[in-house]
Order: sequence, then C-alpha cells, then structure tokens
Amino acid sequence: MSFTGFTPSDFKVFDIPGFKPRMAAIKMRIRPKLEAVGRELLPDVTRVGGGEAFIHVAKHARRTVNPPDDTWVAFALDRRGYKKHCHFKVAVSRQGVRFLFEAGPEHAQKKRWLGAWKRHTRQLVPVLRRARGLGWFKDEHDDAPAAILTDLPADAVARLGDELLRTRDGQFVLGRAVSFGLSLAATVILLYFLLASEHWMVVRTVEAIPKRRDARRAPPWPAGSASCR
Repeated sequence: MSFTGFTPSDFKVFDIPGFKPRMAAIKMRIRPKLEAVGRELLPDVTRVGGGEAFIHVAKHARRTVNPPDDTWVAFALDRRGYKKHCHFKVAVSRQGVRFLFEAGPEHAQKKRWLGAWKRHTRQLVPVLRRARGLGWFKDEHDDAPAAILTDLPADAVARLGDELLRTRDGQFVLGRAVSFGLSLAATVILLYFLLASEHWMVVRTVEAIPKRRDARRAPPWPAGSASCR
C-alpha cells in the first residue's frame, strides 16, 4: 500500500466506542497508512538522522479494556524498539496528526540526554524558537502543544529539558499538530520541518554514534516494521 494521505474519516475512528470495535477500525483504516508512511519516510529519516533508522508501528498490545485515543508510527535508530531512545513519531488522533520529537518516560539514559541538552542549548534554542509553529507538548498523547516555542523566552525553552527528570514519568516532547487530512507531500514537508531543526544534533551526540558502534556487534535482525507494546 502506498501512502495517499489521512482523511477526516480516519480521525473519526477515535470516536468509535468500545475497545474491540475501535481497535478493529484502527487495524483496518489507520495502521496500514502508518505502515505506508513509515516506509515512505524511512529513507529520509535515515539520511537526516545520520544512522540506519527503523519503523515501529504501535500495536497497543498492553491494552485490553480502554481503547487508545491515538496511534502512531515511530522512527528510531534501534531495530528492537524506540521507547528507550530519542525518536520521531507521526501520531494520529481524533484531532488530526502530530509530528513529534520525543525523549520519553522510558528513555534509558535520561541524565545523559539532559546533560547533552544543557551543553547545546546555546546553539539549539535560537534555532528551535525560529521554527514557526513548533511547540512543547506536556505529554506525548496531548492533541495540542502546551506552549509554542516562539512565545517563550529563550531561558524558558532551555528549561523545558528539565521536564525529563522532573517526575518518574518525565518526558521531553517537541512537535507540531495539524488538524486536517494530509497528503504524502504535506507529510514529508512537515516531517522535514522537524528534521531540519538542529535539535537532532542532540540525538546524534548522545545516541546515534554509540548506536552505530553497537550495530556492528549486534545480531542481524531483519530490518523493517516492529511492534511496540
């Protein structure tokens, strides 16, 4: 399947009541599109990310009662999973599409990442604040950002990194929300909107180089989609 875009009817899937009916609709309507957009964007993410990237489409395997309010495809430099690493995500919910960069609650080296963020804030913050519409999300599942970076003073943007360690479930999420159907061309443009920002330098500094070294010692798992729990 080639990615042809998300439509308003795709977003209505998240209005379906009940776990089984909504999951069935997600599997039928949304997941194939996420797999397709993952395949389409993977070469660009790999090229810009500085290392081999892999796609991980959400399966929601831990859920059995409450239906998910969003679903996603994540891009990370680890074929075995993405949650322990910084990653990019294209998420879909009833409100539209979100393009996110995340250091999430399960990040394996939060203190190390935060240290890199603090060392690079002088270079990163001015670039991030120039990106029109780029926002900070208090939670990765929020439909809209809690603040737009251009509306925050530079020192406030720098302090957002502290959210990663503020609580046990702390996370650092930047991105952009779009509340309408998207064609492939629009998806690529908006993903590049994030990729072109120099915050990717933090990911490369902290994770990409070690991952490339580890990859030479890693067993040859097949590339491609992987489930996320």
